[in-house]
Amino acid sequence: MKTSLFSYPTPFTPPTTEEDELSFLRLARSRRVGATTFHRLLKDHGSAAAALDALPGIARAAGSADYSPCPPGVAKAELSAGRRLGARLLLPGGPGYPADLLELPDAPPLLWALGRVDLLAAPRVAVIGARNASSLGQRMARKLAEEMGRAGFAVVSGLARGIDAAAHEAALPFGTIAVMAGGIDVIYPPENRDLASRIATGGLLLAELPPGTEPQARHFPQRNRIIAALSRATLVVEAAARSGSLLTARMALDYGREVMAVPGHPMDARAAGCNMLIRDGAVLIRGAEDVIEAMGLEAAPRAEPRPDPQPSPQPAAAKAGPMAAVTGLRARLLALLGPAPTPEDTVIRDLGIDAATLSREVIGLEIEGEITRHPGGLLSRG
Repeated sequence: MKTSLFSYPTPFTPPTTEEDELSFLRLARSRRVGATTFHRLLKDHGSAAAALDALPGIARAAGSADYSPCPPGVAKAELSAGRRLGARLLLPGGPGYPADLLELPDAPPLLWALGRVDLLAAPRVAVIGARNASSLGQRMARKLAEEMGRAGFAVVSGLARGIDAAAHEAALPFGTIAVMAGGIDVIYPPENRDLASRIATGGLLLAELPPGTEPQARHFPQRNRIIAALSRATLVVEAAARSGSLLTARMALDYGREVMAVPGHPMDARAAGCNMLIRDGAVLIRGAEDVIEAMGLEAAPRAEPRPDPQPSPQPAAAKAGPMAAVTGLRARLLALLGPAPTPEDTVIRDLGIDAATLSREVIGLEIEGEITRHPGGLLSRG
């Protein structure tokens, strides 16, 4: 493990009081103070309060005469909002903040944590991949996440649909960490609201941005750097040649972490990124044993799963018309299939439908040339 990039001077004051927390919040939320600048100011001035006092003078020297740091009221409102949610604020130098993150030049100035903060002390691996994941890809993600959970690892991912959601779901009984692109109370995509609710109870939600923040495109690379840095290894299950998952894997390499990938069918675009990673030196993964061996570890005693927290009841959604339901099923079915044949029973389970409904849909798609049936109850695209 590397030593921390930020070697704070002896006078540095770790946050211990609410006043310290407010100073950290104000400094982190001040205009033009990014993560790198935040740490540089702490290094130069010894405390967040001293850095705040120095900010207006620094801004004047840079030609900005009317600069003011983040007002105390804004920081107090954020602190109150986080506490109302039951979240805990983690600050560099304070309890709970992951030491691994301080290796980053742009380490998060703060993190909101909701759930089992103890998971940040466990060994961690990331399981990430495509949002439009195939049925086989989701099955592999579930297998890997469960096996790594049983081996004593906390599984880290980004709460996206597809591979991320499958990994969180399988790892939840053992411990999973979801790193969010927006505020800790803003679930994206909304379809993962129930999953996020259960993670907040049985796992851990982490967010760098203030509560209530809607995720924007620029926030996802920020989230991905946290996933990569938190994890001793990043496992990519499915990823297109140009994808956020591939960028996360490259970040992990830059941080000196292990990168591993599950190979896929050469004709499936969702496997192109994984196959490229393996070509370029990533470890080929077939199961948890390969991960543990590549990391030079002994197999840990098998962990016992915790009871899976049940989601809170959600309002019933308005029912779509029959044609919309058929169209939606067709799109979901095609998204689950790829060039590699997939068992029909796996597709039935992933779609949550009965065999008769699947058969009716497959017949139409087979006639249109979209789906091919294979012996043994297997389906593939084209």
